[in-house]
Amino acid sequence: MKQTKLIFFISLFFSCAFSSFAQEAISPWPKSTNINQPWTRWWWMGSAVDKPNLKKSLIDFHRAGIGGVEITPIYGVKGEENNFIDYLSPKWMEMLDYTIHVADSLNMQVDMVLGTGWPYGGSHVTLQNAATKLIVEKYSLKKNETINRNIVLDSTKEKTPAELLYVVGYGSDGSYVNLTDQLKKNKINSKDKGIEGNHVALPNITEPNKLNWKANKTNYTIYAVFSGKTGQQVKRAAPGGKGYTLDHYSQEALNAYVVPFNTAFKGREGKIRAIFNDSFEVYGTDFTPDFFEEFNTLRGYDLKKELPLLLNETDNEIGNRIRSDYRETIADLLLNQFDKSWTKWANSKNFKTKLQAHGSPGNLIDLYASADIPECETFGSMPFDIPGFRREKEDIREGDADPVMLKFSSSAAHISGKNLVSSETFTWLREHFKTALSQCKPEVEDLMLNGVNHVFLHGSTYSPTRAAWPGWQFYAAVNFNTNNSIWEDAPALFSYIANCQSLLQQGKSDNEILLYWPVYDTWDKYLKGNLFVQFKIHSLSEWLYGTSFYDTTKSLMNKGYGVDFISDNFIAEAKVVNGKIILPGGSFKSLIIPYCKKMPLATLQKLIELQKAGGSIIFQGLPESVPGYYDYKKQEQKLQSILAQNKDLVKPSSDIFKALENAQIFPETLVSTGLKFTRRTIDGEKIYYLVNHTPKTIDAFVPLQIGNKEVVIFDPLTREFGNAIVTKNANTTSVKLKIEPGQSYFLKTENFASQKNWKYYEPLAEAIPLKGKWNITFDKGGPELPKSATTSTLESWTNLSPEAAAFSGTATYTLEFEKPNATTEHWNLNLGDVRESAKVWLNDEFIGTTWSVPYQLNIGKLKSGKNILKIQVTNLSANRIRDKELKGEEWKIFYEINMVDKDYKKFDATKWNLTPSGLLGPVTLTPLKQQN
Repeated sequence: MKQTKLIFFISLFFSCAFSSFAQEAISPWPKSTNINQPWTRWWWMGSAVDKPNLKKSLIDFHRAGIGGVEITPIYGVKGEENNFIDYLSPKWMEMLDYTIHVADSLNMQVDMVLGTGWPYGGSHVTLQNAATKLIVEKYSLKKNETINRNIVLDSTKEKTPAELLYVVGYGSDGSYVNLTDQLKKNKINSKDKGIEGNHVALPNITEPNKLNWKANKTNYTIYAVFSGKTGQQVKRAAPGGKGYTLDHYSQEALNAYVVPFNTAFKGREGKIRAIFNDSFEVYGTDFTPDFFEEFNTLRGYDLKKELPLLLNETDNEIGNRIRSDYRETIADLLLNQFDKSWTKWANSKNFKTKLQAHGSPGNLIDLYASADIPECETFGSMPFDIPGFRREKEDIREGDADPVMLKFSSSAAHISGKNLVSSETFTWLREHFKTALSQCKPEVEDLMLNGVNHVFLHGSTYSPTRAAWPGWQFYAAVNFNTNNSIWEDAPALFSYIANCQSLLQQGKSDNEILLYWPVYDTWDKYLKGNLFVQFKIHSLSEWLYGTSFYDTTKSLMNKGYGVDFISDNFIAEAKVVNGKIILPGGSFKSLIIPYCKKMPLATLQKLIELQKAGGSIIFQGLPESVPGYYDYKKQEQKLQSILAQNKDLVKPSSDIFKALENAQIFPETLVSTGLKFTRRTIDGEKIYYLVNHTPKTIDAFVPLQIGNKEVVIFDPLTREFGNAIVTKNANTTSVKLKIEPGQSYFLKTENFASQKNWKYYEPLAEAIPLKGKWNITFDKGGPELPKSATTSTLESWTNLSPEAAAFSGTATYTLEFEKPNATTEHWNLNLGDVRESAKVWLNDEFIGTTWSVPYQLNIGKLKSGKNILKIQVTNLSANRIRDKELKGEEWKIFYEINMVDKDYKKFDATKWNLTPSGLLGPVTLTPLKQQN
């Protein structure tokens, strides 16, 4: 009997132990990888790197939770010239190899730029392959007058030599004459014979571009067409990388550009994860030497014959049509000659590509999709209504992170089947040394809500240990490295991003609606006659705001629909299967055509074909005409004929929401609560990312547009999880949630509850202020550690002493307090105003890190009697840099742009006020009751 009982208890013990182990082992959080973690753009100043400091930096990144680096060599540091390493030199490649080796040992990965600084270019770019612009000179010639001159440009206007391509004449009677063959260099002396009687050009011609021609019939305007050079040099170039920027419309130029990289990467195939190309900042480049030939092939007519219409300075239909063709040709060349060819080249080396297409003069959707990883960017600071979220006007520049703009890159990924969407993140988020981790959180959340799932910090500057504080600095970055005091608690931010991305990289995006981007409506505008039209994030008012496309996107998102954008090229690839529109990246339930004036005939025909095949195509309005100039009258008639023949199919909808409802496509009504969301699908289940950027707590049953499901809640801040309380019917599942301002959760649906119950808490009583004597000790930082202090009133530590006012770093606040008179095993600790982040211990047990609004933690039980609370607070580096400049200690020792402030003016911290620092409180405890 005793033996039976013993066996029973042993079995029970192992059963319980196994059950506990299994529950831990089957955590629903995805396994973490370096792709889940944030990466950082890593600036090598002057490429003055060495192995010990490379290793230290990578270990620092790894320990903080950064999964990879993207190497960008830039200008150097004054006084370090002897340590500069020329780009792609044997020494530079040795440093790259060592970086890859160390990164690999740390389970990190490495990306790099194909050049230094930005944009692509460098010392090996010849003038022939440099960025090009169209130059046209005009000469008036009356009837019977003769032009007898060497056709050249004024060297005072064009410092870089330009090549004369064509000379053409336009008569007042409408006649056209190509005079290119009349140039002296193109004339052949019929008496001069070469071998076998072939004509030969005369060598060493003086004035080769001389034209001697008489206007016999009428008055003429002579146009001389030059292939000029922008003269733009690589911005922020590193040693060995200075030179012309590259012609981005020529595959020949690209092929020449990659020659040294073919040599450099031989034997290193696959060692780099991805090759990066920054935003399109090749200024004023509206031409390539063989543009006219490419134009003729792509657009079907000779542009030389239409130059007066192309270059006229009036807003008229024919001129705009020709300009539209010109702009589209530039877009085609950039896409097909450069971006696609670049990705093909990189893939041949077993590298991926990562592309910022914004700023490009082309269809952003197609351009982003040409890379393996499309990348957007944020620039500046966006507003949020979260109570306690700080956005001081003197420290910010207004941001450009419009959700509609962000969706161009993620849409391209979703429709083309690319799982990763990256972002250049936190560029100029605040003034130097003034960015708090709490200010990063809602900014990165907005990126992830709009499809980003592979965050790149902007960024980290390589800084060797020999560099005095604040170390080497890049002029437009938060500077995530050990020199910045916020590095102390940055791992908590990085962990949050990694937790979010581990779920946002699962499955596929689940946006159901496609929205057509009518790019031809922009190309068809006069736009002051500019042939070079960039779609920049900094000029959204010029091409995005106020358009039907923008307004429709916003209205769909506000209603609760998930939207991806689609281009003409991707519409051409679409097909319909079982009523769904199928693209390389997935399936969609409907495609909406916003009001647009111009649409290619082929696009309209494809849309009708899709609709006849059972696809849901919703027209807000019908196109009036086709874009472009060639044969447009005939094509316009055909378009109108097709619309008339299919008038029942293409009947415009006055209410797209009613049309979607009729198609059984329903929005996520959870947006009525104020929550933001994005949704993914995996194995038939849904993953929701919900964020509260409102000023109010949302405490309700939140409806999901999926029926009869159980739901697991994930907290990406704490990694807590559990099955939610739900109510459900055939169409929806409602989840009990309480989300405070600034908080976020993930929800994942399942058929049966698989996890422990989610813990819901409610306050038992009002918050109880913690009072007493706080002991403050300064732990680490500089320029020196202030003396310890004691205070009963929490306020900025800058008030303690001049040393504390100058201090940036970490201090510990310790308070001994009696357990309040409340019977509960659950307490919430709220730290109030924290400047800027804090680690918390209770009775020598680490509770957690709080670094974002709301600054609170659930701390569990309190001991009877005395309890000891320890709070380790880290401030910004602002006061220390202010003190350094007030003392006249120079640290801005960098070449090129050196250091500027957020407005690109001289950086001067002496003008700053002191930045509040430390634990400002009030610190309170709230007794909690667990509801379930």
